[in-house]
Amino acid sequence: MQTNILEYLEQTAPRIPDKVAYSDGTYDMTFSELFTASRRVGSALLRRGYRGEPIVILMRKHPKEIAAFYGCVYAGCFYVPVDPEMPLTRIETILESVSARFLITDEKSKGIAERLNFSGECMLYDDLAREETDEFALGQVRERQIDTDPIYIVFTSGSTGVPKGVVACHRSVIDYVEALCAELPFDENTVFANQTPLFFDAPLKELMPVIKYGATAYLVPKKYFSFPMALCDFLNEHKINTVCWVVSALTMISSMGVLEKNPPRYLTTVAFGSEVFPRPQYDLWRAALPNAKFFNLYGPTEATGMSCVWHAERALEGNEPIPVGKPFRNTGLLLIGEDGREVRDGEMGEIYLRGTCITLGYYNNPEKTGEAFVQNPLQKAYPETVYRTGDLGYINAHGELVFVSRRDAQIKHMGHRIELGEIEAAAARCPHLTRAAALYDKDNARILLYYTGEATPDEVNNFLRSYLPKYMLPSLVTQLDRMPLTPNGKIDRRALSQ
Repeated sequence: MQTNILEYLEQTAPRIPDKVAYSDGTYDMTFSELFTASRRVGSALLRRGYRGEPIVILMRKHPKEIAAFYGCVYAGCFYVPVDPEMPLTRIETILESVSARFLITDEKSKGIAERLNFSGECMLYDDLAREETDEFALGQVRERQIDTDPIYIVFTSGSTGVPKGVVACHRSVIDYVEALCAELPFDENTVFANQTPLFFDAPLKELMPVIKYGATAYLVPKKYFSFPMALCDFLNEHKINTVCWVVSALTMISSMGVLEKNPPRYLTTVAFGSEVFPRPQYDLWRAALPNAKFFNLYGPTEATGMSCVWHAERALEGNEPIPVGKPFRNTGLLLIGEDGREVRDGEMGEIYLRGTCITLGYYNNPEKTGEAFVQNPLQKAYPETVYRTGDLGYINAHGELVFVSRRDAQIKHMGHRIELGEIEAAAARCPHLTRAAALYDKDNARILLYYTGEATPDEVNNFLRSYLPKYMLPSLVTQLDRMPLTPNGKIDRRALSQ
């Protein structure tokens, strides 16, 4: 039985040592180089007395950053990826939260590291990766490691603005990788284009299958996501056949007409998630790539990554929302009503997840952990921790989960209980609209809708009148040139509300 994520790398690297594992289009790292560098970094950490503790990685998105991740795991530590573009105060909050004693950086991020209020030790990745491998020390660590040992902490934004560090272990990641790979057609010939920043859990969709199968992943430079034509040039130049992207990255291409002028010719697998895919944009992608396989993924960071998948093999009805499908193998799904009982099919309930995919909780934050990681409400006979997602959904006539909205996006307006997600879902079906976000202005008791696309506000209003009752219609519809997004590509609702 596999108990350590590094076993993927150790089985693959000897088989195809000279094949490129990770690249940013300029710098290539082969499996042999990845294996050697990771073990050297791990040895360097052990030599300095670091084991079983968080190691902060402050590096730009680069193949060397991934080697630093694996190096931390080789040392029996857990990596804490931090974006160099974060405000210094947020980085310092993370450092304080994990009580970090060691920080790894690169030449381009060194100046930022020097400006931090950090009393621990800081070293360059390149210096660590030049040190000799200590086979004996690495072997001792491996003998003592077990599958519930943590391997990373990734920070999500808390509702109060204070970031929360989600802790994942070997077992939850292995379970996630095996379940994901059972659903999506990955193999040694897969060529990924990674879109998300490496300081989230989302890149696991590309990073782990690479070392499992011996595939290749290109870390797409951030600049390309502002220029869709150049982005598709990048995809075609490197013969990318698989993307697992947030919806905003896909709609940026389709809404600019690039699918007609310069389609990604090699794409055979398109997986999307994180937010609702507007039906007109989804239909454009399906029409442009009729032979590609499409997958809708759903899942929270607290459950290691994606937890449900919908294989887009059936035609959707005219107004049908895109489902998020069924749970991964070995993942349990519960839909719990306000009375604490499981709802019937077709009824809306809060999504709870159960199984090995559930992470260890929030690092050094027992209060928040206790609020979200709770006892299974359907049985009291023995301890069983499940994750309460805060998302609302229902099971449709096909037995598929349909995401509706966040529980905290439920409002009371004009005496009616309203899901803002329903308004967004209706707007997403409007022709010539690429993205929509509904907010509630409590001070003035009104619903606000922001959107991007060529449709005029009057056209959007008229369209919504055909789908929504009067009490759900927005009081104000605002067209934006660009929707504000968080670093991982989700709509930045905090920015919209300011």
